[in-house]
Amino acid sequence: MSISALRQKHKWEVEKLTLTSQPFKTLKLFTLSILQHISSSMVYILAHGCLLMLFISAIAGVGVFLITNDGPHRKQVEVLLEYSRFGLWWMALGVASSIGLGSGLHTFVLYLGPHIAFFTMKSMQCGRVDIKTAPYDTIQFNRSPSWLKKDCSEFGPPLFSSPHGSHSVPLSSILPQVQIESILWGFGTAIGELPPYFISRAASISGGNAEEIEEINNSTGDNNRRSTNMKRWFLSHAQYLNFFTILLLASIPNPLFDLAGIMCGQFGIPFWEFFLATVIGKAIIKAHIQTVFIISVCNNQLLNWIESELLWTFSFIPGVASVLPPVVAKLQAVKDKYMAATPPNSSRIKAKPWNLSFASVWNSIIWLMLLNFFSTIVTSTAQSYLKKEHEKEMALLKKKLLRQHDAN
Repeated sequence: MSISALRQKHKWEVEKLTLTSQPFKTLKLFTLSILQHISSSMVYILAHGCLLMLFISAIAGVGVFLITNDGPHRKQVEVLLEYSRFGLWWMALGVASSIGLGSGLHTFVLYLGPHIAFFTMKSMQCGRVDIKTAPYDTIQFNRSPSWLKKDCSEFGPPLFSSPHGSHSVPLSSILPQVQIESILWGFGTAIGELPPYFISRAASISGGNAEEIEEINNSTGDNNRRSTNMKRWFLSHAQYLNFFTILLLASIPNPLFDLAGIMCGQFGIPFWEFFLATVIGKAIIKAHIQTVFIISVCNNQLLNWIESELLWTFSFIPGVASVLPPVVAKLQAVKDKYMAATPPNSSRIKAKPWNLSFASVWNSIIWLMLLNFFSTIVTSTAQSYLKKEHEKEMALLKKKLLRQHDAN
C-alpha cells in the first residue's frame, strides 16, 4: 500500500470512529487511552514523586478519618466539605463552559448569570444583602439557595432605601456577595483553555502543526468564509502574541481565544505567561465585567438613572414638560407596587403549587447536555489514541518502503 492510500484509509477510520457508528470500538480505544495515561502517570510518580505520593496519601487518609469519625471536629469538617463542594462546583462549570474548542456548555447563561440576577433582585426586593446563610449558599446542581424562597420578613427590616420609597441597593454592596462565584467560574474557564495550548505545544515539539491550523490552511469553499478569514488574519499576526495581548483577548468575549491558545502553544509561549494572562483576563477582568453588567441590569439604580436622564432630555421639548409630572408619578406608583418587599395581605395569599415540576424538566435537559459533552470527550480521546496507532503504522510502512528502495 502506498503512503497516500494509507493516509486516506487512516482519515476515513478516524472520521468513522464515533459512539453512534462504532460504539464498542470507541469505548475500547477510550479505555485503552485512559489506562495508558494512568500507567504512564504512575510510572512517572514512582520514578520522580515518591515523597509527593506519600504526602498525598497521608492527607487522604487523614481526610477519610475525619469524615468517617464523629467528634467535636465534625461540624468544622462539614463546613470545609461545603466550601470544597462550592469551589469545585463553580470551577467545574467554568471548565465545562470553555473546554472543547467552543463545544462546551455555556454555563454563564445556565447558572452564573441567573444566580447573580436572582440574588440582585432578591436583595433589591428585601433592601439588604446579608441574605445568605453562608458564602456557599448558592445555586448548585439539584439544589437551590435557601434565600431564594424565603420571605423578606425573615431577614429583618430593610437596610437600604431610596427617597422614592422602593429599595435601592448599591452595586458596591451586591458585588462582594457574588464575587467569589464569578472568580471561581472565571478561573475554571481559564483551566478549560489549557488543553488546546498543550495539544498545540506537543505538536510543535514533535515538528507538526495542530489540527486546527491544518484545517484553516487547507479550508476551501464559501462555507463560513468570514470566520475562516478572521482565523487566517489571526494566524498571520500570531507572532505578536505576548502577555498583554493574551490578557486583552482573555478579558473580552472572544470566540477566537481557543485559537489564541493553539497559537501560544505552536509558537512556544511559556506556560506561565499564557496561564497567568488567561487567569487575570478571565477570572478578574472578564468575570467582573459580566457580573457588574448583570447587577446593573437588575438593579434599581440603573433604572432610576435612565429614568432621570430621559426626564431631563424630554423636559427641553416644548409642551412635554407640563405633562411629565403626572405621568412620572403614575409610573413611580406602579413600580413601587411591583417592587414592594411585602405586598398588602401577603400573609393571606397562598400560592397554588404548580403540578408540572420545572426543576425536573430543567435537570433532564442539563443531564442530556452533559451526556453529549461526555460523548464528545470519549470520541475525541478514542480518535487521538487511534491517530497514535496510525502514526506507528505509517512509520513502519515508511521503513518498509525505505528497505525496498535500498534493496533495489
